[in-house]
Amino acid sequence: MRTSHPPSSLARLAALVLGLGLGLMAWSFGWQSYPLYVMTQVLIYGIAIMGLNLLTGYTGQISLGHSAFFAIGAYTAAVLSQHLGWPLYVGVPVATVLCFVVGFLFGFPALRLPMLYLALSTFAVAVVTPQALKWKQIEWLTGGVQGIILDKPAFPGMLAERADWAIMVCVAACALAAFLLARRLLGAQFGRLVDASRDQPLAASAGGLNITAIRTQMFGLSAAFTGLAGALSVVAGQFVSPESFPFLLSVSLLVGSFVGGVRSLWGAFLGAAFIVLTPNAAESLSKSAPWMIFGFALLAVVFLAPNGLSGWISRLWHHRAASSATQP
Repeated sequence: MRTSHPPSSLARLAALVLGLGLGLMAWSFGWQSYPLYVMTQVLIYGIAIMGLNLLTGYTGQISLGHSAFFAIGAYTAAVLSQHLGWPLYVGVPVATVLCFVVGFLFGFPALRLPMLYLALSTFAVAVVTPQALKWKQIEWLTGGVQGIILDKPAFPGMLAERADWAIMVCVAACALAAFLLARRLLGAQFGRLVDASRDQPLAASAGGLNITAIRTQMFGLSAAFTGLAGALSVVAGQFVSPESFPFLLSVSLLVGSFVGGVRSLWGAFLGAAFIVLTPNAAESLSKSAPWMIFGFALLAVVFLAPNGLSGWISRLWHHRAASSATQP
């Protein structure tokens, strides 16, 4: 049963998140370009994993094709900027809406399939998408194997000298907005309907709930979050190509979802930090076997935090709060 949060607790949470965000922004102002880029990547993948959590953790569906929605969001923003001259701050929301529509249309028939066949259908989409982007008939639009190169976004005033920091701030603002939107939706009646469709589908269907419609809306919302992340990756990297969206990207997002906790929105960013930072740390430790170190790190998380890092942190927090309450 979902517990409702009083407005005061939501206000305190929003104030805490905003305070931490402002502190991080101020602290990172003096960072060099590479740390800023890494932090931006963590935020971008956090948004994508949060979208996957909406589908996997809250709806109970498995998707192996979210790299396709990541690619659709990225290419939409890049094409609108390259061919139509639209600014990225317009292309990013357009890409998000388009991904919602594509996810909704794809999810409507796909979510009628059993779990295994749903996973296979999304896997097929993930495999086909990079190849479709290289298709000769649309090479004039997508750039083919060469991809699309964009100019770095321009910022006014003193931000012109700190464009990398300004990009990270914009991505962080989008991440915060996506987090608050997802939390608001899950805490409302819609979230309770999603819980019912996952936990008691037969009873909910007998009670008149349209299970397919609920799951399709969640699939569209999940695709929209992932498409937003893809569009923001173009803002951060100013480059897009078919090779940027292999099937391994879908696997990485799924790994980040389980590492952070599939039933946690803020855990998505812990999972994103894991899939972004751990390979870099493993490569710095061993040039010959970095993936072995990554595998051991993943095994450690699986055994030490079976409910994800967010569940492990929450358990420690509650244990500490209970210990403090029992002390005189």
